[in-house]
Amino acid sequence: MDMQRLETARLFHRFGYGPKPGEFRSALNQGLTATRQNVLKIDAQTIVAPEFTDPGPRPAPNSPDIVEYSRSLRYQNQLLLLWWLDQMVVTANPLNEKMTWFWHGHWATSLGKVRYPLPMYNQNVTLRKYALGNFAEFAQAMFLDGALQLWLDGGENTVKAPNENLSREIMELFILGVNRYSENDVKELARSFTGYRVSRTSGVMSTASRLRDNGSVTVLGKSGAMSPQEVIAHLVAQDSCQRFIPERVWYRFISSANPLPENHSTISAFATRDIKTLVTTLINDPALSSIDNSIVKSPVEWFVAVCRALNLAPSQLPSFTKLYGYLEKLSQLPFQPPNVGGWPTDQAWLSSASAQYRLAFATWLASLANLSELAAVAPNNRVEYLLDWLGIVEWSARTDSALRAVRDNPQRLLTLAICSPEYVVSA
Repeated sequence: MDMQRLETARLFHRFGYGPKPGEFRSALNQGLTATRQNVLKIDAQTIVAPEFTDPGPRPAPNSPDIVEYSRSLRYQNQLLLLWWLDQMVVTANPLNEKMTWFWHGHWATSLGKVRYPLPMYNQNVTLRKYALGNFAEFAQAMFLDGALQLWLDGGENTVKAPNENLSREIMELFILGVNRYSENDVKELARSFTGYRVSRTSGVMSTASRLRDNGSVTVLGKSGAMSPQEVIAHLVAQDSCQRFIPERVWYRFISSANPLPENHSTISAFATRDIKTLVTTLINDPALSSIDNSIVKSPVEWFVAVCRALNLAPSQLPSFTKLYGYLEKLSQLPFQPPNVGGWPTDQAWLSSASAQYRLAFATWLASLANLSELAAVAPNNRVEYLLDWLGIVEWSARTDSALRAVRDNPQRLLTLAICSPEYVVSA
């Protein structure tokens, strides 16, 4: 196996969304050092977002205004989804966008419960702002995020009726990890989080001093009448946090099967809680070129990679209903993770049913693409040509045989290539 191709492919597909036409061959010519540097560039440019507005209170059922209110809400939710998918596809240096996607699965929050697009959009802006920033500042910002508070019932946490949803997930899924706190820590942290209200339609948070528990709490050995900001800073300062965040980044970018080694360099790199330093260390780590560390593309990552390769803009596809339906059947829609733990990984995306849906999706996308460049390649050379176009290391003998059988039909050839194990899995 060509190890330069392997690591270059992983840099494109894991820390980005796959190459655009010509990018992979250019990267091979430049070498790994230059490719790593290019991957680490931050693309601050974003597509101007549509205007997401606060629709105000929901009209009463069967009232004259409820139909238009519901229609407007559906339309804004559609715009929200297409805006982010477009952003993933067009970005020139996609690391920041890929990290935004990673954090969306980490601080998992869903429209299914939040319901309104404005809080979800504002959360996405926060995820993008801190995607490669300082995690201590990130955690503070996320506590004050209206969508997360709505998702985890933060507004229902009061001095008389503590709600532990937010406090439990803050420790277990967001900052410390499983079994790195006690049940009493959960209860005490919930007390320190009391005293907030959230507008469901806008996500705007406000304080409610009469609902605030001002008593002393004890969290992970520290006691006092701590504000949410003080206690979150205490959590982020824990050694468990310094290990947990590198574990999560490793799990999503390197391997979900092989755990982060005990004294891995990313742990010390995260000592200052700087996320870019952590990611940079991982990009330069030998684990990225280990053949044991394969990862399956999630459906959204696969779809975005295909759009980048084929120069397709999600918002310009002829049927939003069809696009939404395919992503829904593949069980992954941005802004709609299944639960607070986010989406699964690897084998969960490789069922026989998902393979059928992916093939139908790929057939549709290939039919919309301009394949004149592929058609201009001599049929005997098309299979090899697709390796560089799609950023694939090599074809297995079985895949190579299947592709050569349809090499005279560019659309069919491309469809099978983007559904191949070598493309679906970042080997």
